[in-house]
Amino acid sequence: MSLGDEHGARGEDGGYGGTGQTRTRLPDGAGDAYGGARRGGRSSSRSLVTVVGVVVLLIAAIAFANRGDGGSGSDDAGDGGKAGSAPTAASGEQPVKTKAGGIPSGFTQDEQGAQSAASNYAVALGSTGMFQSARRHEIVATIYTSAAASKLQGPMDEAYSDSFLDKLGLDADGNAPAGNTFVSRTVPLGTAVQQYSDSTAKISVWYMGLIGMSGPNSTDPVHSTWKTWTFDLQWSDGDWKVTKDTQKDGPAPVPGDDRAASSDEISKAIEEYGGFTYAR
Repeated sequence: MSLGDEHGARGEDGGYGGTGQTRTRLPDGAGDAYGGARRGGRSSSRSLVTVVGVVVLLIAAIAFANRGDGGSGSDDAGDGGKAGSAPTAASGEQPVKTKAGGIPSGFTQDEQGAQSAASNYAVALGSTGMFQSARRHEIVATIYTSAAASKLQGPMDEAYSDSFLDKLGLDADGNAPAGNTFVSRTVPLGTAVQQYSDSTAKISVWYMGLIGMSGPNSTDPVHSTWKTWTFDLQWSDGDWKVTKDTQKDGPAPVPGDDRAASSDEISKAIEEYGGFTYAR
């Protein structure tokens, strides 16, 4: 929101409202909307209008920022709200510090721990490691229950076939050609608790994905995707493990007008900016 949007843009003739109108001063200031009885110069009046406009905008901004923070008008705390519809807020809990197979582990046995597990598992399953056989096996064995992992390994190996890798510009080992950078990254934006108990949970992760080949001769440049990944989790051996997962497209926002980066810029960014360990 801008001053022009809320109160009207200033016209070329010095008026306000964007319609060419000018301010009319009534006798003795009785009808002056800004309460001024002084007949000072126009510059002081305009300064007053600007100050009043800025104050109004600041008050509106503060009210908007504080909306829903315990006020009586907020519906977030109502009993009729959807499960998991509350904003993903920081809880003050420290992210997990242990790893299993290079993936964060040791999540707490509560809703926040399940949400953190689902977010970190989405990151691992959306990484470039999934395109390399040995690393993929390690990721699947770490994230899924042993029963689920044994059922998934074969179908996943078939899905990541040599022909599939070739379409992405990768060799049979999942490596990019010299001078190119293969990009596959999942960036969680929020989580929703669909179901929860002490032993099971269903968590949805809304995320943006980056995938493609960054290089001077790439025919599949890095692009973004928007999806929702839902994980069925089970508390097993002291941690949350995946029993099954599904994905669906969206919700995707309207694309912006940002300038597309060059392949060199993308490659440099991927090398310089690492991922996060997610926790609430």
